Amino acid sequence: MSRFVYADNAATTKLSQTALDAMLPWLAEGYGNPSSVYRLGREARRALDQARDQVAAALGAKSEEILFTGTGTEADNWAIRSVAESKKEKGRHIISCAIEHHAVSHTLEDLAKQGFEIEYLPVDECGRVSVEALDAAIREDTILVTIMFANNEIGTIQPIAEIGALARARGVLFHTDAVQAVGHVPVDVAVMNIDLLSLSGHKFRGPKGVGALYVKKGIKLPNFLTGGGQEKGRRAGTENVAGIVGMAAALTEAVQHMDEERAKITALRDKLIQGMTAIPAVKLTGDPVNRLPGNASFVVECVEGEAMILMLDAVGIAASSGSACSSGALDPSHVLLAIGLPHEIAHGSVRLSLGEESTEDDVDYILEKFPGIIAKLRAMSPLWEAKS
Repeated sequence: MSRFVYADNAATTKLSQTALDAMLPWLAEGYGNPSSVYRLGREARRALDQARDQVAAALGAKSEEILFTGTGTEADNWAIRSVAESKKEKGRHIISCAIEHHAVSHTLEDLAKQGFEIEYLPVDECGRVSVEALDAAIREDTILVTIMFANNEIGTIQPIAEIGALARARGVLFHTDAVQAVGHVPVDVAVMNIDLLSLSGHKFRGPKGVGALYVKKGIKLPNFLTGGGQEKGRRAGTENVAGIVGMAAALTEAVQHMDEERAKITALRDKLIQGMTAIPAVKLTGDPVNRLPGNASFVVECVEGEAMILMLDAVGIAASSGSACSSGALDPSHVLLAIGLPHEIAHGSVRLSLGEESTEDDVDYILEKFPGIIAKLRAMSPLWEAKS
């Protein structure tokens, strides 16, 4: 295959050279255990401390508020389960929204089986939560609001600062799954009144298998893993020094170049959206304005999402039919159903997500190949024949 276009950056990103260069010393000669007191261990500890400082600086946080995890999913679980455990004497009411990633929604489903009351706020046709609806939903026994920063499928960015201000005023803890947002749009936990935030390194050109949880100073959470004194005794296990260092380097680089990269990627995204929506019966999903810079998500009538992905792959284009964590699922996306799309249209979803290495030639190639793929699939569709 002569041409390859990677358009699935929402699923994962290519490791940056900066991150790789930062990691290599800690994969080779810097192999010490950070808990050891001799020089090799002390050097690894200093690298962890520096990485913690870097992640904190990128989020507008304090270093002592950053806890390293294995994944963003782990960070979500830690935040939500720990708040539920520590606040259950105050109440068991938790508010979320209908389009959360499964790392959040499945955790909440598990808590519901343990006697917690989970209230899911609806979203509008663009996938946005109403701050007024949240205000009305908060009760005396509400212990947590957990609403994602930006949706992984349709790219919609929530009114996080307003949600944070409301939760703070009502005395309720606010957690946000910011896995898709961090490194791509400005995030300031202090300005936005965020109490807990989850992130994952591989979404902004860091390595896989490492994430972080921000916990505002003063919030006491139960230990997540026992068996050692790592992460202030709250998450036992020898730290992934190389991964943490690489994640911090990638995040620092992403924040430093965010303005220029956002402008470039947004322009490419908008060109892609304009070209895709020129195809008959192809509709953009998510907020047309308040969306992630690289996210271009669509539904295509009378075509199955998986068929599109396979045919795109055959011509060298890597894309997704939605969340990478749900690939292969036969049911339509809960996100698309929540924004009001009928089942038969929700089945025809495709997500094209651009990144720092995306080019105008890549967008042109997608727009060259996509119409023919749609035409071929619709030619085999009795639904399209009936519609036509």
